[in-house]
Amino acid sequence: MKLPINKIICGDVKKILPTLPDDCIDLIVTSPPYADCRKKSYGGIHPDKYVEWFLPISKELWRVLKPEGSFALNIKEKATNGERHTYVIEMILEMRKQGWLWTEEYIWHKKNCYPGKWPNRFRDAWERCLHFTKQSKFKMYQEQVMVPVGEWAEKRLSRLSKTDLKRDESKSLSGFGKNVSNWIGREMVYPTNVLHFATECSNKNHSAAFPIALPMWFIRLFTEENDVVLDPFMGSGTTALACKELNRKYIGIEIKREYCELAESALKEKFKPTLWDLVNEYQGA
Repeated sequence: MKLPINKIICGDVKKILPTLPDDCIDLIVTSPPYADCRKKSYGGIHPDKYVEWFLPISKELWRVLKPEGSFALNIKEKATNGERHTYVIEMILEMRKQGWLWTEEYIWHKKNCYPGKWPNRFRDAWERCLHFTKQSKFKMYQEQVMVPVGEWAEKRLSRLSKTDLKRDESKSLSGFGKNVSNWIGREMVYPTNVLHFATECSNKNHSAAFPIALPMWFIRLFTEENDVVLDPFMGSGTTALACKELNRKYIGIEIKREYCELAESALKEKFKPTLWDLVNEYQGA
C-alpha cells in the first residue's frame, strides 16, 4: 500500500490504522482524548473503560512504528470522586505487556495555566509526555534540542576547586559526582526532561489543542528531515503544521469532520502550495 503522505484522513483510528503497512512510521506523537473530558466536543471515554479502549490502538501503533522509532504520548489523569484515576498507570503497564518499552517520561510544564480554586488540590500546571519505544536502541538526535548553558555558569565556572577538575565522588556518597570543568567554554547543553511551553490560547475552534512547540520538540529530537510522523488523533492539525515547518512528512487521522477541515484550512493558510507541489499532486493522483 502507498503511504498517505502529507494527508489528513478523516475517520475512525481503529479502522484506518490497520490499512497502514508494518514498520512505516518514524515517530508517533499525539494527544488522545482524555478520559470523560470535553464530552460535548470530543465524546469522551469513561476512565474505567479507557485502557480497554486504547489497547487495540496501541497494538496497531506498535505494528506501524519502525523498530528504531519512538512514540510520544501526551496524556493526563482525570480526577474522579476526589482522587486521581489510575487509568494512565494501568495503560502503561498493559502497553508494556504488548511489548512497548516505557523509555522515559517528560513533563510538560504549562507556563500559563489558568488560576483557579479547588477544595482538595491546586491547579494543574503540568501534563505527562510518555516516551515509548520498541527497543532500547532508537533514533535520538539530542543535539537538536540543546539549550543555553544558563547564567549559573559564569559565576560557578570562574572559581573552580580541585575537586571540580575531576569526576569526584560527592561527600554525601550520593553517586552523583561530576567534573564541573567539563562545562568550561560551553554555550549549549542538553535539556532536562521538563519542557516549559505555554498552552495554546489562539485556537478557539478546538477544545484541547496543544502548542506547536510541543510536537516540534519531539520531532526535532526523534526524527530527521523527510521522516514520517504519525498523529492518530490529529485534532486541529498542530502536528501536521509542525512537520511542515521542520520538513518532515506527516500522516494525520482525525474522526471529527470539522477538525479535519480546520486542520486542512490551517495548513493551506500557512503553507500555500507551490507550482511544484501542484505538479507532484497531479502526478500522484
